[in-house]
Amino acid sequence: MPKTKNNLKSLKVKAEKELLRAQDPKDLDIVFKKYLGKKGELTRILRSLKNLPKAKRVKVGKEANKLKNFLSIRFSEAISVLKEKAQKEGKVNEWLDITAPGKKAVLGHLHPLTLVRRKAEEIFGNMGFTVVEGPEMETEWYNFDALNIPKDHPARDLWDTFYLKNGLLLRTHTSPVQIRYMEKNQPPLRIIVPGRVFRHEATDSSHEVNFYQIEGLMIDKEISVANFKAIIQEFFQRFFSKGVEIRLRPSYFPFVEPGFEIDIKMDKGWMEMAGAGMVHPNVLKNAGLNPKEWQGFAFGMGLDRLAMMKYKIDDIRLFYSGDLRFLNQF
Repeated sequence: MPKTKNNLKSLKVKAEKELLRAQDPKDLDIVFKKYLGKKGELTRILRSLKNLPKAKRVKVGKEANKLKNFLSIRFSEAISVLKEKAQKEGKVNEWLDITAPGKKAVLGHLHPLTLVRRKAEEIFGNMGFTVVEGPEMETEWYNFDALNIPKDHPARDLWDTFYLKNGLLLRTHTSPVQIRYMEKNQPPLRIIVPGRVFRHEATDSSHEVNFYQIEGLMIDKEISVANFKAIIQEFFQRFFSKGVEIRLRPSYFPFVEPGFEIDIKMDKGWMEMAGAGMVHPNVLKNAGLNPKEWQGFAFGMGLDRLAMMKYKIDDIRLFYSGDLRFLNQF
């Protein structure tokens, strides 16, 4: 009994000294396991009680449990002290100088095609045009037939079309939305249709298999080419933020008559920017409108080309590369 009691006293002294030397929770954990863990010194003494006579077992057990409770309390106190110390040190380390200039937040960048689309929508919106959208997967009727391009018409070869197994196709231009809109809305109409289109063609610096167009349509009783020229010139002037000289050249598009190309004069000469014309009577009929009562113009141009001209970009493939070095410039 005296020997075991002396062992308990010695254990208490040793444990208290080691608790005082502990500098962090990791040190405390080592001390805890040494004395109160499954294989700890005090645990071994408690497990050895079964081998002692009953009277001695009661006395030693009482002393051992008393030491166990004492050490448990001391461990809890030591943990609280270390936590408080860590919190104080953390506050010092995390101290902020509120008078120091803050760090600039890293912001994302809008894609140049998004910037151009928003600008175009803003300009045409200020001129009374409504933004309309339509499906990218189309029927032959809306993509071709209703636009005066019937089956076996040679003009269909102008569009390298992606045909789908479900009998539909990926739209080759945004013009199908004109038909869809005229079917459900009575003139006068004034809309623009921005959106993605698809062409099965070789990719190079000026061609992609998918790109973005913006289509325009204006229908009323007395609309002329003069109205179109005034509107498109106003658009280019606002878009490029400077005076722009334009010209109209005769051209052929099945869904307009007469049809023409629109060029703008840039630093290096004339640049083709859009196709347009007066809406063909057959197109009006296919949309359910009387061509003897209504007339108007339609136009279409590439948002990609507008972006390339505005930002001096020489390769259309950069828009679809996902290269952050390119996007971070905008």
